[in-house]
Amino acid sequence: MPRMRIRPVRYDHPDALKLDGIVQQEYAELYGNDGDATPLAPAMFAPPHGLYLLAHDETGRPVGTGGWRAQDDTSEGYEEGDAEIKRMFVVREARGRGLARRILALLEDDARRAGRTRMVLETGARQQEAITLYESSGYVPAPRKFGLYRFEALSRCYTKPLRQPAQAPPPQPPAR
Repeated sequence: MPRMRIRPVRYDHPDALKLDGIVQQEYAELYGNDGDATPLAPAMFAPPHGLYLLAHDETGRPVGTGGWRAQDDTSEGYEEGDAEIKRMFVVREARGRGLARRILALLEDDARRAGRTRMVLETGARQQEAITLYESSGYVPAPRKFGLYRFEALSRCYTKPLRQPAQAPPPQPPAR
């Protein structure tokens, strides 16, 4: 497998913007609209409240992105301590090599180190590859939806705890 280089960048890095344009085209093709209207800004992904990653292939071509941002806005269905995945994307030619899984794992690790307790994401029902990735990575359908598209029929929300719940101590034998 060719070597991919993944590094943190600002959300407005020129290569990140290039890939954002491509993913917006894919969203438009899938859903017949202008793409994802979620308001995003570089400051949302600035550590320690977020991270944005960019992957380049061995030739230096940008081929994948992904970010997380802190989400504590309960008015949109989030919970305190949430980290939201945004702009997970790999260009078609680079898919099937495990790159998205690597980016996702790096994002989860970083959010965990930043003290976030749950990873959340919203994707669309027509993005079956994304759904397969998330479900195979331990994400489960959310009992309630969150985010900009929470009222849309094609919206699918997923969550994954970033910290293991504390284990109850083993039961003690009855006293004699």
